[in-house]
Amino acid sequence: MKKSKGKANTAAEKEFVFEFRAGKHNCVLKVPLQFPVQVDISDLHGRLMLLHKIPCYIESELKALLSDFIEKETILDFDREAELALQRLTTGDVIVNQLTSAWAKSYVETTLEHTLPEEPSRDEDFAEVYHELIHSPASDTLLNLEHNYFVSISELISERDMEIKKLQERQAAEMDKVMHELGNTLSDQDVNAVASQHFDAQQVLENKWTSELQQVTEIQKQEYQEWVIKLHQDLQKSNNSSIINEEIKVQPSQLSEAADSGPRMFEEQPQLEESFTIHLGAQLKTMHNLRLVRADVLDFCKHRRHGSSGAKLRRLQTALSLYSSSLCGLVLLVDNRVNSYSGIKRDFATVAKECTDFHFSCLEEQLEEVQQVLLLARNQRSSKQKDQPESRKNGVDDKSKTVERNPSNILPGEFYISRHSNLSEVHAVFHLCVDDNVRSGNITARDPAIMGLRNILKVCCTHDITTVTVPLLLVHDMSEEMTIPWCLKRAELVFKCVKGFMMEMASWDGGISRTVQFLVPKSISEEMFYQLSNMLPQIFRVSSTLTLTSKH
Repeated sequence: MKKSKGKANTAAEKEFVFEFRAGKHNCVLKVPLQFPVQVDISDLHGRLMLLHKIPCYIESELKALLSDFIEKETILDFDREAELALQRLTTGDVIVNQLTSAWAKSYVETTLEHTLPEEPSRDEDFAEVYHELIHSPASDTLLNLEHNYFVSISELISERDMEIKKLQERQAAEMDKVMHELGNTLSDQDVNAVASQHFDAQQVLENKWTSELQQVTEIQKQEYQEWVIKLHQDLQKSNNSSIINEEIKVQPSQLSEAADSGPRMFEEQPQLEESFTIHLGAQLKTMHNLRLVRADVLDFCKHRRHGSSGAKLRRLQTALSLYSSSLCGLVLLVDNRVNSYSGIKRDFATVAKECTDFHFSCLEEQLEEVQQVLLLARNQRSSKQKDQPESRKNGVDDKSKTVERNPSNILPGEFYISRHSNLSEVHAVFHLCVDDNVRSGNITARDPAIMGLRNILKVCCTHDITTVTVPLLLVHDMSEEMTIPWCLKRAELVFKCVKGFMMEMASWDGGISRTVQFLVPKSISEEMFYQLSNMLPQIFRVSSTLTLTSKH
């Protein structure tokens, strides 16, 4: 039995005696109890009633006597311990100064009036200052400065890509010459040596540019935060707003030159979008907005030049809601490895690096933190499974074996979240793990990917994410086996499941209006898009006139 601080130091067994009459018989209940009692009295009383089959008409009497007995004996134990402590004090076994210091320390630590005020961190101060400035006339200047930083990083990345391309072309030409001489003046060992030299040269060049980009990003982040704080201080000190506006205004020529230079410009592709309004709920109905969008998933993340239509307005909206209760989320389908080395994860990491994140850690640092938390969670789960009886372990054998083989990987249906302030239209990205099963046509509503969507929507409700973008077909790219019947069947399943999850939202957040965007790949034909747009109002019972828009 655990010993509680402040209670008796030794555990003692005492007998509780209860006499009662059952019919013509006089009964005596004797129960040994360990003091100090660590269990709840109501639970102990219920176990005694059940184990000893005590009549229900004496239940209240037994509980009252049991409570009185435990309270009386506990007080006696405390009194006895106090007398022993006083004896040790009078005999000199305890040093008075140490005892008074310990009492004073405990009193200060547990009394509110003695607690020191919590000092806000630099990140919290910067967040408050930024939130105030972005909702002021200085917002345009903040966006212009961020855009200039984005252009600077983009041009640096263009130089890197060009230098790497030139190196690869030079190495390819050199390798062709070596292969022509193979068997004449050169052997296989010579070819391997040249290939090794090429690989080392590429690694040195990539490491050089990675270090340079990281250094530039850190400098930009520090400069930006210091500039924002200084601007806020100047605005508070000055009463002449026109002088401040002239001081913080960015010259248009700088923006135009930055817009004209640099080849890394993302052109907006034609985007099909159809919007709906629905009302869900049994008695108290809540209005929600639904959108069906045909676009690439990374289009919601990529920054564009301010010269493109609507790019600056979308960026302003994202910045205004960064520290608000109206955040935007995006579901990104990934594999079971927590990294950014391949596939859509690598493309997303490339987009995230094109603009400095002035508010949160970079993607690599966030992924490292996720890996540490994942390993800790796996260790806790494995320790709990070891404590379970054999009958309960049989149902989770396959999952346990998978986790034991790859403890740093996540399972299908699990997801991790990354936070961003440098993406075009997104604040939080849900990296949902899916397997090859999502490409088959036989998944059900209990599939891990579907249940992962439910958990994501629940997180959105509890963390003020009011707009979430979901891949409707649970894939980002189309393949040959994804025929029109396959797409219609998958879309119907996801529509119905999301509708059920949205009806659950009322119990999660009290009925807050939200926007759910269903994303389909760009390779979907317009005919297929219109079929899906006709299916959506039939399933959700749309209550308003739908609007078809085509963005260019």
